[in-house]
Amino acid sequence: MKPTILISIVVAVLILGGFFLFSSRSQFDLPQGVTEPLHTNEEGESMIKNEKTNETNSQIGDSKTTSSRRTHTREVFVTDGVKHSIPLHEILSGGPAKDGIPSIDNPKFIDVIEANSYVANDSVGLGITINGESRFYPYNILVWHEIVNDTIAGEPVLVTYCPLCATGIVFERKVNGKVQEFGVSGRLWQSNLLMYNRAKREQDESLWSQVLGEAVLGPNTGEKLAIVRSDTVKWEDWKKLHPDTKVLSRDTGAIRSYGVDPYGDYYSNDSVSFGATFNDDRLHPKTFVLGIEIDGKFKAYDVDAIPQGESSDVFQGEAITITKSAAGEVGMSIGGDELPYVGGFWFSWLAVHPETELFK
Repeated sequence: MKPTILISIVVAVLILGGFFLFSSRSQFDLPQGVTEPLHTNEEGESMIKNEKTNETNSQIGDSKTTSSRRTHTREVFVTDGVKHSIPLHEILSGGPAKDGIPSIDNPKFIDVIEANSYVANDSVGLGITINGESRFYPYNILVWHEIVNDTIAGEPVLVTYCPLCATGIVFERKVNGKVQEFGVSGRLWQSNLLMYNRAKREQDESLWSQVLGEAVLGPNTGEKLAIVRSDTVKWEDWKKLHPDTKVLSRDTGAIRSYGVDPYGDYYSNDSVSFGATFNDDRLHPKTFVLGIEIDGKFKAYDVDAIPQGESSDVFQGEAITITKSAAGEVGMSIGGDELPYVGGFWFSWLAVHPETELFK
């Protein structure tokens, strides 16, 4: 990576943290000491048992969340009594402290007419529809907050965005069936956002990898969040298909510089950072892909290679139906059941799923 690019990324992250009064000035603490496997299976591998989470199906209005296909289980270790499924030395500081990048916990929304005054037609964001209620979350707001704890049509959802990986993912905001509130930990893994679920006691909090949708350190290690269907789309396209959509307001009680993106040209250059590496010639590292998991195997789809309309693919012996609207909304399903996917930069998906297949 060129030194100037690295410096610009670091400065951007420090700017993010510097704009806010930290609710906590300390980093999310990591355990110290001897690391040992949690327990061992018949093959001699330490694994965590989590069948209940892996086999959960649920329905949120128009958006079916299906985790039964997400069966991959990571090896689990214990350090100083704390469980984790990723190497501790790979968990890096992103610059800001815990909650230094403040989540939006009481979001406000405006209508299309008011949003047009500050959301440019080519602005990109996350579009979500639940129980007939549509919402749009502009990335030029999410870049400053990364997490929105929201409720749509009575359903608690966790809206997340990692600028370094362009991963915009929506989850059910529940852990073990209980509604949780999430915050930005200030830590990164493979350049990706590590969230944490807030609890009365810090020892009851866990770090969650956004790109995995899974707890990777703490008491919840191995548990997965159910993915809720969302789309990374341009404002112009989204509002045409959803004229009654509500839009996340800039009235967040925080900064007023939402028209400025501190990451500059990072989204198009070839740099990766914060622990992630890239050595792959199949796609540019910042190509936007949609990643899926079926029975512990992974595949990524170059979103530009998916044709508009209905198409199909076969992976792991399963026939996948793919639909793509004129606005770029993509749906995947198997036998009528929705197949969840994760959208983001190619390098980010490849960093955590190095054996992935690729559709292009």
